[in-house]
Amino acid sequence: MSENLFEAAHYLEKIFRASNEYQRFQTLCNELNTDPQVMQILNQMNKLNYQLQQKQMMGQEIRQQEVETLKNMEAVAQQHVKIKQFLEADYHINMLLMELNKIISKPLEDLYVQLGGK
Repeated sequence: MSENLFEAAHYLEKIFRASNEYQRFQTLCNELNTDPQVMQILNQMNKLNYQLQQKQMMGQEIRQQEVETLKNMEAVAQQHVKIKQFLEADYHINMLLMELNKIISKPLEDLYVQLGGK
């Protein structure tokens, strides 16, 4: 039975790769890779964002200066058209994946609701 699930997942992957959202995201990724300055800005921003998330998960204090640095990086990034388009496409593709996950996990949600007596 689980073979059917994996077959369906592979089929969904093919459909996902052919989707407009993925195609746009792939194009933007390729465009970003051709601009070292834009990649440096994006990589620095992602690195700092990751570090702050790690601190938060470990219960460490995040200094105001770190938050301000990230905000400044994000402001600089938003001024670059390529980065702005990439971030928007990234957001849309992640929202799509969240919706797909919600659909796939609906049977589990239904069971948990039954356990809760709702």
